Amino acid sequence: MNERQLQILRELGELGSVTATAEALLMTPSAVSQQLRLLQRSIPVPLTEREGRRLVLTDAGQALARAAIEVETSLARARNTIEEFLEQPDAGVSVAAFHSAAAAFFPLLLHQAGPGGPRLALADEDVAQDQFPRLTRDYDLVLAHHLGQTPPWPGTVIASTLLREPLDVALPGGHPLAAKRRLTPRDVADQPWITVHDGFPLMATIDAIAAAANRPLDIVHRINDFAVVAEAVAAGGGLALMPRWTTRLHSALVLRPLSGVHARRHIDVLHRPERAARRAVQTVLTQLHHAAATVQGRDVHTPAT
Repeated sequence: MNERQLQILRELGELGSVTATAEALLMTPSAVSQQLRLLQRSIPVPLTEREGRRLVLTDAGQALARAAIEVETSLARARNTIEEFLEQPDAGVSVAAFHSAAAAFFPLLLHQAGPGGPRLALADEDVAQDQFPRLTRDYDLVLAHHLGQTPPWPGTVIASTLLREPLDVALPGGHPLAAKRRLTPRDVADQPWITVHDGFPLMATIDAIAAAANRPLDIVHRINDFAVVAEAVAAGGGLALMPRWTTRLHSALVLRPLSGVHARRHIDVLHRPERAARRAVQTVLTQLHHAAATVQGRDVHTPAT
């Protein structure tokens, strides 16, 4: 027994013929008859009987047809409830982001929030690249980062790119290499380095630098938080890769572009397909893209080229 079969039974009771029922429901008479047979198999008493040339409902069929009205009414109410939920402009929207994206995007989202708009629930999630898609189970939207040469996101999530952000070499202003306008892998290969932990996207660029210089880099510290990285670089702890737009540059540091390797990361927003059916989620997605334009437009520490 299913909704369509009950609908056919109800219409048959009102119209009195298979042909009229088929026309009303935009079906063929044979399809109507087939559905009635399937419905009858699940009911232990006859639902229809012949009355001359008409097919009418038995007492049991009439009782089930009345119940069908209640079923259809309840389903319509449920659909309306879902439609209202999907269209609710001030519904809650949860957003997760890794640390530097959170620092850049969360204040802009909060500034765009207003009365009647989505109710934001923000969280920081600093995970390895392959863990970001799993976060879409717990959050409506997830800001994730990856490098162009790394595998694409799985087909289970929808991804759109917010920024394609250059990665520059951060070094103290008084460092001998700071005098150069642009650095190469050979320039930086003999320096101590501060990197992220294994499994995080920036390590692919570190590996590319080592390959281009034909020598392993001297990795002395592993720190994921760029604010802490900046302090360590300023204190002479080593060189580091630093995103150009989403981090605040330490006053004692300079950034220099890196030639000879693909030094750029993508900041993407991930979500499960069904999440975007909600109006509030669509609103926050639009706000994130506006925020990305603002972040890139700041460009307050673009290095000399």
